Amino acid sequence: MRCKYLLRLPSDLILLGFVFLLCNPCTHVDASIHEYRNEAFIPKVNSFFFHGGSEGLYASKNHEIKPTDGKFDNGKSYIWFESVTFRRTNESGSKHHLMQQRTGLVEAIIVEIKDRDKIGGNYFNSDDICCTPELAKAGSCKVGEVIIRSNPDNNDSPKRIQTFFEGTDEVVKMIPQNVEINRTGMYYLYFMFCDPQLKDTIITGRTVWRNPEGYLPGKMTPLMTFYGFMSFAYLILGLGWFLQFVRFWKDILQLHYHITTVIALGMCEMAFWYYEYANFNSTGSRPMGITICAVTFTAVKKTVSRLLLLVASMGYGVVRPTLGGLTSKVALLGLVYFIALEALELVEHLGNINDFSGKSKLFLVLAVAILDACFILWIVSSLSKTLEKLQLRKAMAKLELYRKFTNALAVSVLLSVAWIGYELYFNASDPLSEMWQRAWIISAFWSVLAYLLLVVICVFWAPSQNPTRYAYSEETGDDFDEEAVALTTSVTKPTDMVSKLERKERKADHVFGLGEDLEEDKRE
Repeated sequence: MRCKYLLRLPSDLILLGFVFLLCNPCTHVDASIHEYRNEAFIPKVNSFFFHGGSEGLYASKNHEIKPTDGKFDNGKSYIWFESVTFRRTNESGSKHHLMQQRTGLVEAIIVEIKDRDKIGGNYFNSDDICCTPELAKAGSCKVGEVIIRSNPDNNDSPKRIQTFFEGTDEVVKMIPQNVEINRTGMYYLYFMFCDPQLKDTIITGRTVWRNPEGYLPGKMTPLMTFYGFMSFAYLILGLGWFLQFVRFWKDILQLHYHITTVIALGMCEMAFWYYEYANFNSTGSRPMGITICAVTFTAVKKTVSRLLLLVASMGYGVVRPTLGGLTSKVALLGLVYFIALEALELVEHLGNINDFSGKSKLFLVLAVAILDACFILWIVSSLSKTLEKLQLRKAMAKLELYRKFTNALAVSVLLSVAWIGYELYFNASDPLSEMWQRAWIISAFWSVLAYLLLVVICVFWAPSQNPTRYAYSEETGDDFDEEAVALTTSVTKPTDMVSKLERKERKADHVFGLGEDLEEDKRE
């Protein structure tokens, strides 16, 4: 099996992805719309609460805009309570007297994260969240309500919205209303009650969160601009590569087609993400077909990029004409990596808004990290062998090329390790997303690094008038060729060195389970 068949695999996967999308009905994933589907309340201290969502919201830009049908148009930032309903059990409703008009209180509390200490009795040196008779006697709060102290600089934070059950009714619906956001920050929404008789209450409905420029969450807003910029960057790289490709099309190597594929995938990936974010921003929902398509392009592009680095490190087209028996192993690693990465990307993007996370995501993150480590170890090992071969062959031009390539990869690995350290520090020091305005940089870095590595490869392996300078050749000449020497009967020092190197490679390959197919080696 030749390497060209290996690199056709991603295109087949893209085709399968499109078939999957065509065979499935067009469904939507809620974006800045938080859905509540018969959710239960969780007890905490002397209260019961349900987390209704959290978003980074920018302050409203135009305070003169009037609402239409309860909602604001562009320029306003708000949280809209569209259809929130509370349902209690028959038992809790029957415990109240028929003459009681209001028999149960549920509160919706919107708080900017830096004002979180203003909810509960911390100010009164108490762990209670709901007001107790003792605190009520001091005039600090009202019994049956959540303890809230207003921010002197912002009387609207925390914001309290109360909903009462009427008599023995089992169901009560919040009045549709919106809360305008006049200060930039990370906002949390909690539904809370203090009455133990309401402990079996469930919540249904949804809330809509909107920023001044659209429905895109604040921490994702800069990414739309970033993807637009990266689309333009890939377009410039693609045009430059295409002109060079056309100029020397008679001297094109097989590796050049693989590089072209990665550039094309990068252009499609950035364009799809920009379109997906723009649609998200304007409609407030994420069509599953568009999101899956963008995620699939990302997974395919990352997989092909890593395969390109691997086969280039193995000396494909420079030291060897084929990958030999390693072809199937490279293809298998690429396929497993694609599946794991596709699953992780789907979990991250389809569950981003509705707080979907957990053990499944952690498992996928670890799986992708392990596979990335496998790629890195294999690339480093292959580069070492390729450099050793070129030194023995005295192929100085190719050796210089691979030394520069090795240096570029070493720099990228160092940057990656440093950035992973920063990312771990960022996530550990910001558990409540208070630094949400900088969160987009984390994912943007990896896209920029991948782009820069691709630019380096394009520069090193650019089409030229003399492709044979860096291409594999079976003829002996300035480059010392180990295969030609192996056919001679005379025993010389170079032959001993080559034989020693081959034995070393076979031994290492068998240790790691990467032994090559002898028939393929003979064809080389």
